[in-house]
Amino acid sequence: MIIKNGQVFTQKCGFEEREVRISGSLFTDQKNPEDEQEVIDAAGCYVIPGLTDIHVHGCNNQDFCDADAEAIGNFAAYEASKGITAICPTTMTIPEKRLLKIAETAAQYCEMAEKNSAAHAKEAVFAGINMEGPFISPDKKGSQEKSDIRKPDAGFIREMLAKSGGKICLVDIAPEMEGAEELIREMKNKVTISIAHTNADYETARHAMELGVHHVTHLYNAMSAYDHRAPGVVGAASDDPQCMVELICDGVHNHPAVVRNTFRIFGADRVVLVSDSMRATGMPDGIYELGGHKVHVNGKRALLEDGTIAASVTNLMDCMKTCVQEMQIPLETAVQCAAVNPAKSIGMYDRFGSISAGKLANAVLLDCRTLEVRKVILRGIVL
Repeated sequence: MIIKNGQVFTQKCGFEEREVRISGSLFTDQKNPEDEQEVIDAAGCYVIPGLTDIHVHGCNNQDFCDADAEAIGNFAAYEASKGITAICPTTMTIPEKRLLKIAETAAQYCEMAEKNSAAHAKEAVFAGINMEGPFISPDKKGSQEKSDIRKPDAGFIREMLAKSGGKICLVDIAPEMEGAEELIREMKNKVTISIAHTNADYETARHAMELGVHHVTHLYNAMSAYDHRAPGVVGAASDDPQCMVELICDGVHNHPAVVRNTFRIFGADRVVLVSDSMRATGMPDGIYELGGHKVHVNGKRALLEDGTIAASVTNLMDCMKTCVQEMQIPLETAVQCAAVNPAKSIGMYDRFGSISAGKLANAVLLDCRTLEVRKVILRGIVL
């Protein structure tokens, strides 16, 4: 396959008109007559890498915590159809037995997808599991269930790794919790550890980063506030040049001015756009469930019965577009933060995240005027 006449996103995070060649499931820089039989004219389009959402609970009335292999497939197919070609389905603070069942189901799904790749060809790459809980602070639990919170426990992470076939890639913790330091020391080289749902002060968060934590979950949301005398997690993250921060740009979780200032503080290399989307994404307004709680969805807002923001109902592609069209973030920056940085943050940039020879041929054609998705290419196949 050859994609011609498009404005292609480069490894320098800019755009240039050039050809993109695909051989089988991978990008290539080699000319092969067989690959030239299918030509896509991308005139009037940007050609960007497929997006990677490392924090996504569900969509299309599916939730990862349902522990259903078929539902994971439907979930992944919806994401791929929107140009999100790799995902880290995300758990919540729920009972241990349910978490272990989810891990087993994920392993079953990945085995099925590997054995019968044709049947799963339209489903986003399952990059790994994001464990958002149960090692969080009761003070900043958000829509998580307080009774299921537990102390950080490296042994349980090992159980989850075993049950999932090694598919745990992100583990969220509140660093002020008893046992957090031990978990960080033991697991920091096995998974990406992220600070989340925390009331940690600057010093506690900074200490966790010195121990090896260089990721923060949905910055500003469910954490200690950024104050001029008590800068909290946000201040600690800004002081750690290795720390990457997730940012929800759905137009609800964070004000546009906060988003712009976050980019000024952290720079384009350290921001990771995430959706934090729940099962109501892609569905009509109504009442849905998240972590055992009723969620009232109206437009872009998903609220618990007490008015707390529950999660997002906006997929990552639409978050990226909102970032550009409503928050004045340059397109090339938004693409970097939705495609390149997420893959880097989970150690998978060698597999996907850029239009580079040898990587999975995941790409999206966006209309240059509207940023609407015109085509999605997943593992070298046009969806």
